[in-house]
Amino acid sequence: MNFNSQNVSSNRKPKTFNNPERFIEGWYWVIPSQNLRVGQVKPITILGRELVIYRGKDKIAVTLDAYCPHMGAHLAEGKVEGNELRCFFHQWKFDSEGICVDIPCLAEPLPVKLKSWPTAEKYGMIWVWTGETPQQPLPFVPELEIEDCVSAFGSHFVTNCHPNVVMVNAIDAQHFNTVHKLLSEFIFDKQELNHNAITFSNTTFGGQDSFLIKLIRPFYKNAITYDLCYWYGTTGTVTIGPKFMHFYVMFALRLLEGGKTEGQTIFIAKKHRGIFGWLSNRVMLWLTKILVYYFIQADTKIFQTIQFDLKTPIKVDQSIMQLINHVERQKPLMWGTWNLARSRDGENRESREKWRDDLVND
Repeated sequence: MNFNSQNVSSNRKPKTFNNPERFIEGWYWVIPSQNLRVGQVKPITILGRELVIYRGKDKIAVTLDAYCPHMGAHLAEGKVEGNELRCFFHQWKFDSEGICVDIPCLAEPLPVKLKSWPTAEKYGMIWVWTGETPQQPLPFVPELEIEDCVSAFGSHFVTNCHPNVVMVNAIDAQHFNTVHKLLSEFIFDKQELNHNAITFSNTTFGGQDSFLIKLIRPFYKNAITYDLCYWYGTTGTVTIGPKFMHFYVMFALRLLEGGKTEGQTIFIAKKHRGIFGWLSNRVMLWLTKILVYYFIQADTKIFQTIQFDLKTPIKVDQSIMQLINHVERQKPLMWGTWNLARSRDGENRESREKWRDDLVND
C-alpha cells in the first residue's frame, strides 16, 4: 500500500465526493413524521428539487413533484381529499402515484401523471428515495436492524461544507487523538454491507487523557466499541460504548446549494416495554444526547471554515480514502434535476476505475 503523496494526480480527483453539484441516489431525510398530520400538505425542497408531501386518511406520507402539470400551480396550495391531493387553481386531483383522477370540467380525466417519489418513515423521520425504485432499505443501525427502537431528535444544523466532508470527521483517526484524545489506535476495520452501505469498526481501550475514558474506567476496564455505518455517504450511524451499554446516534445529512450541508441528529435506543422500560428509554436517549454533545462541540467550528482538499494523504488517512472510493462507486445524481450524472466521455461513473487505486488497495 503506497501513500506517497507524489502519486496523487490532480486530474484524478473524485468526481462525486465533495462535488457541490452531485449526490448519491438513495434515501434522504425530509421532515419529522410528527410535523405532517393527517390531511396536511406541505412544500419541501430537498437536494435542489421542489416537492410537496402530504398525509392522506390512510396515514401514509406521499411525496410528489411540486407543480401541477396543467398550468404550474404549486400543489402545496391545494388540499388533501381522502388519500388524494387536489390542486387549488383548477381543481385537478392526483392520487398517491401522481395519476390524475379528476378534472372537474371533463367527464374523464386526461392521461396525465405527476412524478411521485418513494416515501417511507423510520426513526420518527420521513424519508424520500431520489430514484425510481428503492434499491436498499432505509438507513439503519446494523446492531439494531431487527430490533424495535425509540428515537428522539437532537440538533438541526447547517454547515459550510459538503455532507461527505462532514461524514469524514467520524473516521478521521488523527482528530480523535489530537482533538478528543480518545483512541489509542488508528486502525479501522472496513466492511461493505452492500453497494450503498459501508462500516468502519474500532475496538480500543482509549486514551487515558480523555474525559470520557476517565469517567468510565473506574467501572469498566475492557475495550470500548466504536462503529460507523455510512449510507450513500451522507447518512451515518454511530455505535459507541462498553459491551454492556451501547449508545446509538444517526447523522442524517443532505446537500444544500453551494455545497453546504443541512443536517439532523437522531438519538436511537433499543425499545424496552412497560413503565420501567419507558423510563429506561428516556434515560438512554438523554445519555446519548450528552455523549454526542461531548463529541461534536469541538468539531463544529471546523465545518464552517474547512476547504477540504486531501492533497497529502498519509497512512493514518486510510479509512478516509476508503470512504471516498466507496462514494465514487455509487450512482451519482445531479443536484436540482436528480438526473444521472455522467462523466465527460459519456460513461456511467460506476463503470470507471476506482479513484486513487494506487493509494488505497481496499
